[in-house]
Amino acid sequence: MPPLVYFVRHGQTDWNAEERLQGQADTPLNALGRRQAEQNGRRLAGVIAAPADFDFVASPMLRTRRTMELARAAMGLDPAGYRTDDRLVELNFGDWQGFTFAELESRVPGAERAREFDKWDFRPPGVGAESYQMLLERVRPFFEELRVPTVCVTHGGVIRVLFRLVEGAPKAEAASLDVPQDRVLRLRQGRLEWL
Repeated sequence: MPPLVYFVRHGQTDWNAEERLQGQADTPLNALGRRQAEQNGRRLAGVIAAPADFDFVASPMLRTRRTMELARAAMGLDPAGYRTDDRLVELNFGDWQGFTFAELESRVPGAERAREFDKWDFRPPGVGAESYQMLLERVRPFFEELRVPTVCVTHGGVIRVLFRLVEGAPKAEAASLDVPQDRVLRLRQGRLEWL
């Protein structure tokens, strides 16, 4: 059982606001996303009494690193005092990356319906594209290696697979979970709870 872990989804980007499939595109936070990161840092400061006891780790993508830096600054910590782990990068959307579903539908009629039919195991076309199950297998070793209390800044897809890993959420439910960018997810004693 992993120790106490706080998971934070990166703050909003313009692509989030436009509902584009962001995947592994390295997009920056927008103004709202920066405020969300600072807000989550203040929330973490209110629940973590001894941050020196925690490991801080982020996906290496620009939006997650900036979220971590803003959150740490809001906690009164050195913004650069964290590490990155490649296993925490977002789901790869392959050829679909950068498109909205409306744009995809105009190019590939039925694309959204095909994904919704089995969202967990669906793999978009393109080199390197992943299903949620593939993402789960990539993230599982990171999760199993956690040994100390940790703050982790990552992506919506990674948090969705955590609900399947930790609580055994059904595939369809896990794949469709709403993952807010202005809240912190706490893992404690085998349970996930939004703060």
